[in-house]
Amino acid sequence: MADLVRTAADEMASVLCEVVGQGMAFTVKVSGRAELTRNLKAIVPNALTYAAEANLKITEEVADKIREVAPRGATLEYAEALRGDFLKNNPGAMDSSDNPTKDKDAAGLFALWTWRFLEFGTAPHNTAKGGGTVKGRSNLVQGIGDMHPGTLAQPHIFPTWRSFKATAAKIKRAAIAKAFREFNRK
Repeated sequence: MADLVRTAADEMASVLCEVVGQGMAFTVKVSGRAELTRNLKAIVPNALTYAAEANLKITEEVADKIREVAPRGATLEYAEALRGDFLKNNPGAMDSSDNPTKDKDAAGLFALWTWRFLEFGTAPHNTAKGGGTVKGRSNLVQGIGDMHPGTLAQPHIFPTWRSFKATAAKIKRAAIAKAFREFNRK
């Protein structure tokens, strides 16, 4: 007796479990994202379309929330540059991950390159030419060089995302459930 259970409920759903019941023993088969996508597309063809729309909605909403709490300078340039969009619409954007996504409908948050300095802060450092070298450090001890005092961390991206994560999962689940409901009405 085999019962195939497909789940796409979680925002990071990338597991297909085949549960086989034999008495009290269960066997679980864990598959990758490609197989989940292929099987989900075979069952409900428009589920991935709804999921992509949900991804975009989530990133746009979280970008708005981050923009509200982002550090504001004299120009507001940084806060206004934060936006959510599909990765495919931003081919020149740098990926901050060593493991790029294979999802063609992935969406992400785009910000100026200074986001890391603002989010995590910087340590005091010598800004003179060669300031980061051994000679630069010894020059600093002798009073030669320009010392930057560093900046305090102004966390705004990750705390906002952590507080929004549960809502994002609900939006994604609702989109996939909507696709299943529409498919069942046919």
